[in-house]
Amino acid sequence: MTDEVDDGVASLEPWIENRAPSGFVELPSGRELWRYRELGVVLAARELKVRYKQTLLGATWVVIQPLATAVIFTIVFGRLAGLPSESLPYAIFAFSGLVLWSFFAGALTAVAQSLVENRELVTKTYFPQIVMPVALALPSLVDLGVALVVLAVGMALYGVVPTAAIVLLPAWVGLALAVVLGAGLILAALNVRYRDVRHTLGFILQIWLFASPVVYAGSLVDGAWRYLYAVNPIVTALDGFRWSAVGGPAPGPEAFVSLGVTFALLVSGSLYFLRAERRFADLI
Repeated sequence: MTDEVDDGVASLEPWIENRAPSGFVELPSGRELWRYRELGVVLAARELKVRYKQTLLGATWVVIQPLATAVIFTIVFGRLAGLPSESLPYAIFAFSGLVLWSFFAGALTAVAQSLVENRELVTKTYFPQIVMPVALALPSLVDLGVALVVLAVGMALYGVVPTAAIVLLPAWVGLALAVVLGAGLILAALNVRYRDVRHTLGFILQIWLFASPVVYAGSLVDGAWRYLYAVNPIVTALDGFRWSAVGGPAPGPEAFVSLGVTFALLVSGSLYFLRAERRFADLI
């Protein structure tokens, strides 16, 4: 009888206690993150399906907004204002910047709203919650791929031929994604506590657009001011993307400023998110 009881006790799985960490911050292990990789894939796939569910034009919406905006900016800034476009047709110059900017803005918005829009998962299921914002940033890569096809068609129409720098295109997209995650993790954590973050984000993105070389050339900023300008981390991603995609000027040494700011933003955003994570279920 004793042996049977001992065997029954031995067969029981150990208790798993989920509680708030007692230290300043608790970093998830690589094994734990890998364990929940399938959840990340499911979240990303669901977001992609929901985005185009019951839409008339489907993925075409991905290119309608930047294409229409590029036409307006070409008329206003290219024809009327006569802004320089770094020896490129202004339509290609503007659209190439808007392609990456649309990816950046869309991914940042998805990451910032990821926790609030999936509150049931946050409150009822245990998983490393940093998986959610990371997963919801990925569907925007699909949108970017569609927009790149349209950009390639436009380049062919205008006779713009990419250079060997095209092989570095994924690196600039990765840099933009790092900026998305760094800023997005902070915004996602703040959005749990302060729901007006989602309304403020639209205003922030409007200002950020005109503080970045999307529709004007970064070469308009001269001398030492370029290093201060590069504190905006998306500046180098845009310049590098345009260099690789359509043959614009290559980023200068000020790119290292953007790289440093991006790294600091990514580290600080991750640490802030992980520290705030212990209160998400209570506040959301």
